[in-house]
Amino acid sequence: MDTAAALRAFLRIVERGSMTAAAADLGVSQPAISKLMRNLEAHAGARLLERGPRALRPTAQGLALYEAAGGPLAAIDAALEGLRGENAAIRGELRLHGPSCVGERHLSRIAMAFQDAHPAVAVSLALDNRAVDLVFENIDVALRMGRPSEQSLIQKRIGFSRRILVASPAYLARAAPLRDVADLCAHDLLVTDASLRNGALRLRNGEIARDIAVRPKLTTNSAQVLVDALRAGRGVATAQLLLVADELRSGALIRVLPDHEIEPSEFFLVHASTKFLRPVVRAFVDFAAPALRRIEGIF
Repeated sequence: MDTAAALRAFLRIVERGSMTAAAADLGVSQPAISKLMRNLEAHAGARLLERGPRALRPTAQGLALYEAAGGPLAAIDAALEGLRGENAAIRGELRLHGPSCVGERHLSRIAMAFQDAHPAVAVSLALDNRAVDLVFENIDVALRMGRPSEQSLIQKRIGFSRRILVASPAYLARAAPLRDVADLCAHDLLVTDASLRNGALRLRNGEIARDIAVRPKLTTNSAQVLVDALRAGRGVATAQLLLVADELRSGALIRVLPDHEIEPSEFFLVHASTKFLRPVVRAFVDFAAPALRRIEGIF
């Protein structure tokens, strides 16, 4: 029996809760994973896994083996990859996740620039507006909007994303005057979920914060839907500056109430809290963090 292969399969099954998922991650068939587990349990003389209502879970003996084997195997893998990487290019698969809004406009561009610098890297980029479980979903690095709550994650703070009020020239030409925050009530307001706090829009003018009760004409969790509605002249919108900077420069959109800003969102790069990082993961974090901080609208 290949003990190292069996232990790696066992660790991945525990992390993913599924033999099928573990097989896909390791690039082997499910029958091969099942055989490795049978051999490992026979070799250990103990039952290591039990099937729960939704997933496979380690038994008490299996958990003890998982905790004992994880660190040494990670150290060996990291040492071997480190040795290979000392005189070779950064290589391997890099699994990334981020929110759709920033991912489509910025994270994808940064990932491709990283590939240009390291052609032997294959990137898998998943974008949606949720906080993923990095270990369970096999993600190397995630861009998070909002401070992560998991204490197990290593967090690298990127900064705040500025949020402003914008509209199209066509909308402003036909709408009521907009000179003060109170005038917003007379306008069609387009917002993202992240802009509202209990149905109110919090606007800041320097150190002064003011909550405005609003009835949005459109509420969406899609930044692209919001930008499309803005371009179509459907109202005044709350928008992250990093998503509309080009349109503001071209005049396709105009900032309104420029003395006021919406509460900003905070961004973090996160990866699993492990002592040994694969070189490709460490290299991407070092590459992406300054690139993200240079985006217009991040401060």
